[in-house]
Amino acid sequence: MKIDVSLPHGTPALPGGLDWASGGPKQGHSRLIYAATEEALVDVPDASEAEVEAAVTKARDAFANGPWRKMIAADRARMLAKFEEAILAHADELATLQTLETGMPFPQIRGMHVARTAENFRFFGELTTSLAGESYEQTGRYLSIVTREPVGVGLLIAPWNAPLVLGSMKMAAAIALGNSVIVKPSEYAPLAIMRLVEILHEAGLPEGVVQVITGPGAGAGTQLVRHPGVDVVGFIGGTATGKRIMADAAGSLKKVGLELGGKSANIILESADFERAVDGALMGFLAGNGEQCLAGSRIMVEDAIADRFIDALVARVEKVRIGDPFVAGTELGPLAFKAHYDRVLSFAEQAQAGGEYKILAGAKKVDGFDRGYFFEPTVVEAADNSASLCQDEIFGPFVAVQRVRDLDDALARANDSEFGLVSYIWSNDLPSVMRARRELQAGTVWVNTPMARDLRAPFGGYKQSGIGRDGLPGSVELFTEEKTTMIPQEPLDLPKLGMGD
Repeated sequence: MKIDVSLPHGTPALPGGLDWASGGPKQGHSRLIYAATEEALVDVPDASEAEVEAAVTKARDAFANGPWRKMIAADRARMLAKFEEAILAHADELATLQTLETGMPFPQIRGMHVARTAENFRFFGELTTSLAGESYEQTGRYLSIVTREPVGVGLLIAPWNAPLVLGSMKMAAAIALGNSVIVKPSEYAPLAIMRLVEILHEAGLPEGVVQVITGPGAGAGTQLVRHPGVDVVGFIGGTATGKRIMADAAGSLKKVGLELGGKSANIILESADFERAVDGALMGFLAGNGEQCLAGSRIMVEDAIADRFIDALVARVEKVRIGDPFVAGTELGPLAFKAHYDRVLSFAEQAQAGGEYKILAGAKKVDGFDRGYFFEPTVVEAADNSASLCQDEIFGPFVAVQRVRDLDDALARANDSEFGLVSYIWSNDLPSVMRARRELQAGTVWVNTPMARDLRAPFGGYKQSGIGRDGLPGSVELFTEEKTTMIPQEPLDLPKLGMGD
């Protein structure tokens, strides 16, 4: 059966200066392909070295001489509140653009991603009015005053899987604290970010405070990371790229914040609420087309309930609605772009080779689609946590299930990974939960819930999953510098140097 998936009519106007693609790719541009149909969408220009240089110069001038840094915190907070309203007013437009470039179902982006994007600006705007300094008094001697100041010019590199939410989280934090920023979206997903920045300017953001530079990371991205006029780099993406960024930034000793990959353990004990654990496990590896660094892609289920749990999980996976991301009811859209699609298929081939894996569902292209990067949600059972499907980040709707004897076995396997971004545990036994919370080597532990976030709390990873934290404390640390000012409380006797005969 052929399933018709077509480019939606009535799509919004593209960001300024862009047109829908026609003919062959333009020289010096990156061509975007709609993942559901493999049709050309738009050609986005790759920034030249001169354009990168001009952007840094403009950002530095905006920081040094523009009004943004010099605004009182309350005025910046009011501006960020305006940005929240403007984003919500353009919600359909932004969600459509991100659906076109990522393939993620439109309702997920419209209902969650755009709302969280708007919330990021409101939250960090309110933050600026409540930041407090510190002071220390040495009686009769000095008063030490500790304050925080913006770093300067930030480079924010947004990922292709959730550009609005993740790009705006760093953007909102950086500008709320008085910095100017250059945003470098992925060449696979620049449209929503480009339009978002246009909306901010339409709402009154001064020139030069936020700019967008497009193009491959190996070109404009590397030039920006190495540029001495960039003071701080915030990156969300793959671990290998994060390591290159860290090495390139070292030449000028930039501050660097990295949220990188994950291969997160999802522990399900006999004491769990069974139905809730099944629901959470599905969301944990299927939300966002499974293309999430925080996916619960290693399920570790206790032997006592393993057969029942696996049967329930597979039955639900086989009913997941796959299709056009703009059609209501679609739960899983196409993978974002061909190179990534081919990579996920290579993991499916590993599973099909047998040996250490048993395919329980999927592990192949979706039947019925004659075009598009559609991949069946996949469940494999693995006997050994050392297997590559249990160690490598696949970044798709692909989960490896392991049977574990007990919590001890689960914790040992969970921590047997080079990653440590998040972990999940499902149990109604408080001692088990508290022990897991202590022993799991991950930056976030979710208990009986998937993927909750609180912007006041730090979010980031252990080990190869990154350096630094997003959220309130980590963002303030990344995008500000601490300054100590020491003032004598009364004149102090100083040594009379150089007074000899």
